[in-house]
Amino acid sequence: MISKLLIITTGGTIDKIYFDDKSNYQIGEPQISQILHALHVAFEFEVTALMRKDSLHIGDKERALIHATVAAADIRHILITHGTDTMVETAKALSDLTEKTIVLTGALNPARFRDSDAIFNIGCAVGAVQSLPPGVYIAMNGKVWDPDHVRKNRRENCFEPL
Repeated sequence: MISKLLIITTGGTIDKIYFDDKSNYQIGEPQISQILHALHVAFEFEVTALMRKDSLHIGDKERALIHATVAAADIRHILITHGTDTMVETAKALSDLTEKTIVLTGALNPARFRDSDAIFNIGCAVGAVQSLPPGVYIAMNGKVWDPDHVRKNRRENCFEPL
């Protein structure tokens, strides 16, 4: 049982907003806090909005910031919302943090969309972070993945084993 869950948001599709007049997406406020409050979760959580970036724009500098934030946290259970395109790379960059349980998740469709997978993925990630031993994991498509054995299939828009 976790005493408190730290949620770090980095942006990605899960937080995207569609602007009809601009015909594009922009990353808005993190949605996870609203989702968890609406679901009346039975655990305490804290949200740190670290950045608002599409994961294609997360590079070594941003991964170093994510790593430093996770390493400095005095909370052992951490959920990170992240864009799906480079989620695996970020998970691998956290692999040396062996004393914490870290789960990355995101969405293939924005959380604001009716057919979004966001709530399902968040639920899976919350269950995973509470029940898994220390390590780094990815929760997507109803499965918890080892970052060393998964990739995003962009053509099929899903995660799959290597």
